[in-house]
Amino acid sequence: MSPDNTGEQQGGRFEKGRSGNPRGRPLGSRNSATLAAEALLEGEAEKLTRKCIELAMDGDTVALRLCLERIYPARKDRPVTFPLPPITSPRDAADIAAAVANAVAAGNLTPTEAVEFGKVIEIYVRAYQVAELDDRNVRLEQLSDEELMRIIRKGESTPPRLLTIGPR
Repeated sequence: MSPDNTGEQQGGRFEKGRSGNPRGRPLGSRNSATLAAEALLEGEAEKLTRKCIELAMDGDTVALRLCLERIYPARKDRPVTFPLPPITSPRDAADIAAAVANAVAAGNLTPTEAVEFGKVIEIYVRAYQVAELDDRNVRLEQLSDEELMRIIRKGESTPPRLLTIGPR
């Protein structure tokens, strides 16, 4: 590495934590090697595909595998159905997690599929909690000042002290 590339020699040209290229690489821009390969293959795709099929038909196992992978690609995931308890609150998450664990134990789900189900359950619980919090906020906003003071004073024998911030 030349001394020009060391941090000591740069003399602070770039501010720490700030990119020298803040906009980054333009969207859709392509690597020069990819562009060169495309230029070489331009108009040859049909001939190359036909040749690959011919080689596969003649018994070339690599060409055969290539053709089969294009015809029938590896499946990323599969549809899974099994009965779940009703989902009516975040408390049901424990029952649902137990049902998922039982499905894994019974061999109806793989552990990886169970993890994905867990993510779905977690998303549901978070959404439910946010909606519930929003409902509480709406109810609080609808209370009058007198009702809020009554709630604050509940259980106190003396009125609460008011804190004043700033000049009087």
